[in-house]
Amino acid sequence: MRSRLAKPLRPPAIARGRAQACGVVSAAVLGLLGTAALLAGPAKQAGAAGSVAAGRQKALQCQTCHGLDGLSKLPEAPNLAGDPEPYLVKALTEFRDGTRKNELMSIVAKQLSDADIADLAAYYAAIEVTATPPR
Repeated sequence: MRSRLAKPLRPPAIARGRAQACGVVSAAVLGLLGTAALLAGPAKQAGAAGSVAAGRQKALQCQTCHGLDGLSKLPEAPNLAGDPEPYLVKALTEFRDGTRKNELMSIVAKQLSDADIADLAAYYAAIEVTATPPR
């Protein structure tokens, strides 16, 4: 006999139904696209496009954690390869300004100029990332 309090464990998508789950996914995708558009707008208008070549040189100081190829060398450091340029500019600017905090990045980013941030963002965004789904 089953307890009245015990409920079968089901993934949320199954519990809500496929139509509702698709609606949630669609809303999330639209939200991300809207955020990306907001981030891209001001960065392009302000002429924040950096130099990929200059960014590669400046990325030498980042390679210990993030790798020159943008693929993280430490478990706590994120991969940067292929990240959208506006996102990278925003993140580095927030680390520099203290809006976003990380023990190491808050120190490193304080030394970056707007041009440094634009160049680093251009370089890491220009790295092509490919994925192969499992078979």
